[in-house]
Amino acid sequence: MAEQHDVVVVGGGLAGISAALRLADCGRSVTLVEGRPRLGGAAFSFRRGELWVDNGQHVFLRCCEAYRWLLRRVGALDQTTLQDHLDIPVLRPDGRRARLSRLPGVPAPAHLGAALARYGLLSPADRMRAARGALALRRLDPLDPALDAHTLGGYLRRHGQNDATIEALWGIVATATLNLRPDEASLALAAKVFRTGLLDSAPASDIGYATAPLGALHSQAAGDALRAAGVQVLLGTRVRAVEAGGVVHVPDVSGPGGWQADAVVLAVPHRDAFAIAPELSGTAAAPARGLGATPIVNVHVIYDRAVTDLPFAAAVGSPVQWFFDRTAGSEVRASRPGAQYLAVTVSAADDLVDVPSAAIRERFVAELARLLPAAGRAEVLDAFVTRERRATFRQAAGQAALRPAADSGLESIWLAGAWTATGWPDTMESAVRSGIRAAEAVGRVCPHDTLRFAA
Repeated sequence: MAEQHDVVVVGGGLAGISAALRLADCGRSVTLVEGRPRLGGAAFSFRRGELWVDNGQHVFLRCCEAYRWLLRRVGALDQTTLQDHLDIPVLRPDGRRARLSRLPGVPAPAHLGAALARYGLLSPADRMRAARGALALRRLDPLDPALDAHTLGGYLRRHGQNDATIEALWGIVATATLNLRPDEASLALAAKVFRTGLLDSAPASDIGYATAPLGALHSQAAGDALRAAGVQVLLGTRVRAVEAGGVVHVPDVSGPGGWQADAVVLAVPHRDAFAIAPELSGTAAAPARGLGATPIVNVHVIYDRAVTDLPFAAAVGSPVQWFFDRTAGSEVRASRPGAQYLAVTVSAADDLVDVPSAAIRERFVAELARLLPAAGRAEVLDAFVTRERRATFRQAAGQAALRPAADSGLESIWLAGAWTATGWPDTMESAVRSGIRAAEAVGRVCPHDTLRFAA
């Protein structure tokens, strides 16, 4: 006879963690199964000698209410920092610098006008052009399904934007958040990013990020919170198959007949979901097989001395899109006093992901020296490359029709993950929202205490 379970959550990323916590908080008995020896999914840390390395630089905004709920729920909010007001240093290799920053107390959308007025990387004419582009974006409704047939780049050009404004302004935000260049990225998702994160509320765009290794938040703190909530957490345990009706096959754990669960939340990437539950191919979720993926490449450079006092910066006119100072959270100075650790993030990295690591290291060490003169005078103690080949689903025009609802169409099986139909880009915020949504779709989940976040 199959072992009986109430709810089984398959996948220990942010979606699975959020679903399991929400279900457990409302009295359900939950078993979470994760194939890797850690939690955290696509936002994790690993050891490289004495160094703690995040697989990539993951940021959130003040408007990311669900992710911030998760941080509070697992007791990790104090391991993050959040700006008092948006302030992005932007560098060019020719030495020119500017800041995209808002003045505290200036309401939306006037706050963006004030920021553009001081943004010296655009000419006065281009700043006026960018202001008209912002007004055009603010007229868009992210819920309008017609937007998803168009690209952000096409829309911007139809509203007077030129290559300079797209590269030095819109692309800085869009490429990082959508992991695609504006000329391919979905206008619907771009409208969500710019309306929710920048144009509708002045404080919404303030940037936050972890000050400790991501594993401390998403694996250690999350694991402690799950166990304290009564969730059975099985790490290093792979689910071989999930069948309609709530049958879960876990080799060496579930026995030959599998587990019989009242509900299963399948909180894994879309490729894995279809591999684990092939029956999904016969449901309304089937189009999600075509979501594809876009890579992100990260270049990690450790210098023998401090080369910048910036906590992070964006760059234009350079293959360096963003870099972050990860010195404090990496413990690098425990073994290398005085060293500084910079992590470069390159989104939409299709052209870079298969380049040999040696060539990537050489190119980006040189580029950092162009952006930061002190880096050219410092000794590079170490440089290495990490690659996330399937960092996000491909957030191109037409993506909305491919993203499924939480209801999988299979009896007793629900879907979670940033790739599901949250209305948000493939981000930590989307992952957490999807987990909460799947938990509430399972039913019997505190109807008097439903979590409510802004759409």
